[in-house]
Amino acid sequence: MAAKELMEYIMEQLSGLEEIRTIPMMGGYIFYYRERIFGGIYGNGFLVKDTRAGRRYMPDSEPQPPYEGAKDMLPVTILEDGEKLRDMVEKMYEELPERKPGKRAGKGKKGGKKEKSAGASENGGGKRL
Repeated sequence: MAAKELMEYIMEQLSGLEEIRTIPMMGGYIFYYRERIFGGIYGNGFLVKDTRAGRRYMPDSEPQPPYEGAKDMLPVTILEDGEKLRDMVEKMYEELPERKPGKRAGKGKKGGKKEKSAGASENGGGKRL
């Protein structure tokens, strides 16, 4: 399944949650829940941050790096179970780090790729539910 189709399927599975969005990133997608990154689509599929909640919901998932040099993440093994997936993402939220402000945030500069890539409405770069 191509990254875009997989992203659309995952967004469908997560449709019961509010404040879910994606942004395209290097051929894949990064997933946000309530403005905290919880996972992404990488060359090796859909992975989420390695949290206690993730391990509880997916005890059979073996951590692996999404790309060389990255921290290990958990491959999602419950993708077909939308209810369980939504529950896991909700439980993961408290364990996720808060989103760091962009390099240009608060410095009075306008524009910039960083700010535009995070927006869903101006350039279509994100998808919100």
